[in-house]
Amino acid sequence: MRVISGSARGHRLKSLKGLATRPTTDKVKESLFNMIAPYINGAYVLDLFAGTGSLGIETLSRGAAFAEFVDNNPAAVGIISENLVHTKLVHLAKVVKCDWRDYINRVYDRDKPFDIILMDPPYSKDLIIPVLGQLGAKQLIHKDGMIVVEAEKGDNLPESVGPLQNVRIREYGRTIITLYS
Repeated sequence: MRVISGSARGHRLKSLKGLATRPTTDKVKESLFNMIAPYINGAYVLDLFAGTGSLGIETLSRGAAFAEFVDNNPAAVGIISENLVHTKLVHLAKVVKCDWRDYINRVYDRDKPFDIILMDPPYSKDLIIPVLGQLGAKQLIHKDGMIVVEAEKGDNLPESVGPLQNVRIREYGRTIITLYS
């Protein structure tokens, strides 16, 4: 797993041993970033269920202004921090160890919403719709922003969740990328 483009291009990222995380493959990551490239420069990004931090780090490498990484796994939080130091992007980031509900309801403390939210929750846990519902209800996404959802093929994601509308779907093998705005 590596950073594909930008200031940290080519840097290899550490990942967790075992099945605790499921890093996004380079092919899927490249396709995803081709879709959202015009929105990255200067963006404030939330990487929810961050795992290794690969997606958020890619946005920083490509010109995002700031990224906040949220994961509940202490080992993942450690890996994200190491990857940020290794890529020399740590000064543009904040890493938070907590559950997604705690983050949305208690920890989130910004004056303005995020421009891009990346979420790659664990598969088969039925988290996507509740998380999207809370993100929309708490207005964590800018009105012109987007939420990128990585899901498993077969997950039926709705056309809308609260104020959020499905604007694009792409399938890559077992992985589906859905953009909400």
